[in-house]
Amino acid sequence: MVIEHFHDGAAPEIYKRFREQGRMMPDSLKYVASWIEPNFERCFQVMEWEDSSAFDEWASNWNDLMEFEVIPVLTSAEVQATMIGAI
Repeated sequence: MVIEHFHDGAAPEIYKRFREQGRMMPDSLKYVASWIEPNFERCFQVMEWEDSSAFDEWASNWNDLMEFEVIPVLTSAEVQATMIGAI
């Protein structure tokens, strides 16, 4: 899970860049889904990558407009498979 913390007032520029240049993601980084707060301060985004350099490359395209918080998460299926062995 990636939480994008938009810089104050940056939302219009973020969406302008997105319209003009797309996500600007390397092929090894996969976008899954995202949700934006109604006040345009944060975006909660699910992404997948194997190599952190792919994320770093993508973030460098946007870090003038936002800060990134990365939270590793597991799917419910992954947790259930792990818990089977714990019970």
